[in-house]
Amino acid sequence: MEFFHGVNVDWMGKTKYFVALSLLLLVAGWISIFHRVSKNPEALYGIDFRGGTLVYVRFAGKPPIDQIRTGLQQAGLPNSTIQGISDTQNVSSQNDVVIGLEQSQTDESLDAGKQKILDVLHKTFSTASAGKTDFNSITVSALAADLTQKDPLSLGTNAGDRYTQLATQLTDARDKDRGGIVTNFDELKGVAGVTPAVLSSLANNYSLSTFAIRDAEIVGPKVGAQLRHQAFWATIYALGGMLVYIAIRFEWVYGAAAVIAVFHDVLITLGFFSLFHYEISLTVIAALLTLVGYSMNDTIVIFDRVRENLRLMRREPFKDIVNKSINQTLSRTILTSGLTFLTVLVLFLMGGEVLRAFSFAMVVGVVVGTYSSFGIAAPIVVLWNKYHDGQGSTVRAGSAAGKRATAPARS
Repeated sequence: MEFFHGVNVDWMGKTKYFVALSLLLLVAGWISIFHRVSKNPEALYGIDFRGGTLVYVRFAGKPPIDQIRTGLQQAGLPNSTIQGISDTQNVSSQNDVVIGLEQSQTDESLDAGKQKILDVLHKTFSTASAGKTDFNSITVSALAADLTQKDPLSLGTNAGDRYTQLATQLTDARDKDRGGIVTNFDELKGVAGVTPAVLSSLANNYSLSTFAIRDAEIVGPKVGAQLRHQAFWATIYALGGMLVYIAIRFEWVYGAAAVIAVFHDVLITLGFFSLFHYEISLTVIAALLTLVGYSMNDTIVIFDRVRENLRLMRREPFKDIVNKSINQTLSRTILTSGLTFLTVLVLFLMGGEVLRAFSFAMVVGVVVGTYSSFGIAAPIVVLWNKYHDGQGSTVRAGSAAGKRATAPARS
C-alpha cells in the first residue's frame, strides 16, 4: 500500500534541523538526569534495580498523602517515597498509593523495612479497637479459624469445612466486589451463607480500617545491582549483534550509523523518562530492547532500498540516491510506524499504572526511532561517503551486491 506518489523531499538538505532537534532533546533530557542523580544517585531506578520495599495500599477515600508522609517521618523513615496511582479505567485503584522504602542494608533487613511501613499505616489510620483484628487485612485461613472457634452458625462438630467456604466467600466479596475494603459489615449481607448471627459475630470481633494492603514487593540491594548490571550488558550485546549483522549485510559504516542512531534513540528516551519522572525498571529495559529492534528494522528498510537504488542509479550523487530511497519507503514508514504508535498510545492511555512506564517508553521510542532512521542514520552514511570515500566510490559503498552489479561482463 502506497499513500504518497512522486514524493521529492530533500531529507539530506534538512540534516542540520534534525541534528539541532536531537541535540535539544538530548541536552534537555540529560540535564534533567544529572540534576536528579546529583540529589540521589539512584533516583532514576525502580525497585527492581535499586533494591528496597514497595507496599501497595488502597484507601476507602482519597489517600491522605500528608498524613502518610508525617507518619513515616515520625517512624524514622524520611527517605520513603509516596506515589499516588491514577487509573481512569479502574475507579477503585484511583485511591491507591505505593509506598517505597529505600534499602542500603543487607537482604535480611528488608522484612523489617516492610513491617515498619505496615506498622506506620496501622498506627496512623487503623480504627481497630483493643483486641480486635482488622477485617480488611485478615487472610482466609485466619478468618476461617476464627469463625470455627466462634461458631456463629452453631454447627458444633458438624461444621466440617463450612467455615472455610464461608471465609472464602467473605474475603472474595471484600477483595473482588469491594476492591479490598469493607467500610460497613452490612455490605456483606448479600454473601451466600451470611446470616445475622454471622454479621453480629464479625462486628463484635473485627474492626474495619480505612485502608487495605494490596501487595508488597521486596528486592534486595545485591539482587537489584545484579539486575542493573545484566540489563546494561543485555543492551550492549543487542547493539553489538546488530552492528555485526548490518556490517556483514551492507558495510560496516552502515552498521555503525544504525547503532549510533539506536544509541541516540535510547538516550533521548531515557531523557524523557527523567523529564516526566518515570522510573527505570525491568519492564522499561524490555521496552528499550524492543525499540532497539524496531528502530534498527526501520533503518534497514531504508538502507536496503539505498542498496537497490545504487544498482539502478550508478551515476547519480549518493545524496540524491539516499533522498530517493527515503521518499520511496515513506509510505511504508508512515503505515507501520503510525499503526504501531496508535497501538502503544492506547496502551499508554488505557493500559493502567502497571504498564504506564513500559508504554511511555514505547510511545517515545516509536516516534524517535522512526525519525532517527532518516534524520540521523542516513545522514551519517552520506557524510561518510562525502568526506571519506568521495563521490566516485558511490557504488562501492552499496555492498558486495552493488559491486557485482557493476562488474564488467566476461566475454
